[in-house]
Amino acid sequence: MSAVANKPRPTTEDDITAEVLRRFDATPDPRLKEVMQSLVKHVHLFLKEVQLTEAEWWKGIDFLTKTGHMCDDRRQEFILLSDTLGISMVTDLMSNRKPAGATESTVFGPFHREGAPEKEYGGSIVDADRRGMPAYMAGRVLDLSGQPIAGATLDVWQAAADGCYDVQDSSLEEMNMRGKFKTGADGRYLVRTTRPVAYQIPSDGPVGEMIRAANRHAWRPAHVHFVVSAPGFQTVTTHVFDSADKYLNEDAVFGVKTSLIAKFEMHTADDEDSRKYGTEPPFCTCDFDFVLAPAAK
Repeated sequence: MSAVANKPRPTTEDDITAEVLRRFDATPDPRLKEVMQSLVKHVHLFLKEVQLTEAEWWKGIDFLTKTGHMCDDRRQEFILLSDTLGISMVTDLMSNRKPAGATESTVFGPFHREGAPEKEYGGSIVDADRRGMPAYMAGRVLDLSGQPIAGATLDVWQAAADGCYDVQDSSLEEMNMRGKFKTGADGRYLVRTTRPVAYQIPSDGPVGEMIRAANRHAWRPAHVHFVVSAPGFQTVTTHVFDSADKYLNEDAVFGVKTSLIAKFEMHTADDEDSRKYGTEPPFCTCDFDFVLAPAAK
């Protein structure tokens, strides 16, 4: 009988785990080897800890298959799954540690789109939906020493007043509630938009089924998305949250950080801001400065 035939075969759960780990021993990329062996260890431990049944495993396969089927160029259900399991935020916290004073990052979310239109200082990102409360977001982009950063880019997007992004509502204009802005020599930016509203994450797919099965709510607190970048500085992906929102402590995707909460001040009578922006009340304003850390050398 050959040596191959005489080789002991894995007969227990732990034997299988050890054999799978061994199969990755020759992985030439050390980081890939580390990641894959750790993944195997933790997944196998999970299976043994909960004593997952075959029927439950097939249900999990079906869930992941449906998640993949919900993904296209306008929707990313896997990002939504990552967000609702807290995976996105844990990864964000580990990957984007900032020095003291720099603007903190938060989840990217599943609704960013490339190719947002470039806007002038004070331009509006509201193309089709004018039902919301007019809002002006203003501030500066600064370095850690408080000096203005000229020519910084702010990629801005948010949900419309009905809580939908343009990719969710075909009646909205293409690239509605999106725009790219540049800071001037003084580092200032001005965005004309509508006051953000709380909204429910998409619940018509497998992630929604999971949320309902767990008796969780699907609400995100009102926020505006920003990706702020400048040559020589670390890019920050972040939100600005409305301080008046009731879901700040219960964000469905765990994305709220205290430093990112700002006041949206209501203006109900003619005042200095109404004259400055050339608008009639009611409207609101939000002042928020972004501070960028220097790029790693």
